[in-house]
Amino acid sequence: MEYRIIKSPSLGTLEILSRRSSPSNIPVKEYDAVGLVQGRLIDMVIAADIAEKAAEVVVTDIKGHCPQNFIMLAIFGDTASVETAIDRIKEKLNTLKKGETL
Repeated sequence: MEYRIIKSPSLGTLEILSRRSSPSNIPVKEYDAVGLVQGRLIDMVIAADIAEKAAEVVVTDIKGHCPQNFIMLAIFGDTASVETAIDRIKEKLNTLKKGETL
């Protein structure tokens, strides 16, 4: 799984993510930060749940064409909330055992 945070994303970056998001109705506004998380579908569904429970963020999946069947999530919010969400995802997914429930 890969993680990145873009602090103070440009309007162009937000527009790219908005066009590629599913659904594509994420309002483009000035978010303080965008967290990007890429991994297997099962992990991304769990990551979205963790992020939304951990902080006041908006999570959407990003459309792409990856032959390895990886998907990417975009986590929109203020910098502290996005950092909290990403940290919680890393913490929970790294300790979650196969077949374990949240």
